[in-house]
Amino acid sequence: MIEFQSVSFGFEDVPILEDVSRSIPDGQFVVLAGANGSGKTTLLRHCNGLLTPDEGSVTVDGVDVATDPIAARTSVGMVFQHPRDQFVAATVGDDVAFGPENLGLERGEIDRRVENALEAVNLRGRADDRIETLSGGEQSRVAIAGALAMEPTHLVLDEPFTGLDEPARRSVLDRLEALAADGTGVLLATHDLRDVLGLADRVLAMADGRIVVDDPPERAVDSLEGYPVRVPRTRTRERADSRC
Repeated sequence: MIEFQSVSFGFEDVPILEDVSRSIPDGQFVVLAGANGSGKTTLLRHCNGLLTPDEGSVTVDGVDVATDPIAARTSVGMVFQHPRDQFVAATVGDDVAFGPENLGLERGEIDRRVENALEAVNLRGRADDRIETLSGGEQSRVAIAGALAMEPTHLVLDEPFTGLDEPARRSVLDRLEALAADGTGVLLATHDLRDVLGLADRVLAMADGRIVVDDPPERAVDSLEGYPVRVPRTRTRERADSRC
């Protein structure tokens, strides 16, 4: 479980998060909605110690992230909005292996994790490819593979569909759906719910650094009305539009 307890945070005295308290249970697929600047990315970066609260605390599986960030980074796989921000090696295989290597695992276990992670994102046999030669969609899948190779209990993704074409989006969505079905907790931040609402167990929304919506997906569309996020068109709205 990831738990935010009265988390507040700011940059240079500008508040970004204000008194955020929520729990993300194991195995739950949670969509975190909100416009750019609402605080989504800042909140996600607290999940594995990239940022530390000014007030409050974040725990992962009962362990305070600020006290033991290594444990958090082992349990929480992070995928950034721009994959290039997290690449540390020139080739696909070396990059995916980086996390397991830093856990001090045996070579055979590292190779197993890399192979399984690449197969999971449909990049089997591409370990020697140079990352710079890959398409945007392929780079996004490499970033996900790097997170999966850590075998985390939670996968946290920040706007993972930015810049992806439709086949790449579908590939990533299919993989996230399979992970959730296998029990991996997913926390996915986005301003566009159209692709992910059907996968969600729960929808949170942020505005001005606070959680303003916490609803199951069947109520989320109505709850999000008035906030600058894209939601699927409901049948009711489609009927209303047809009468105009």
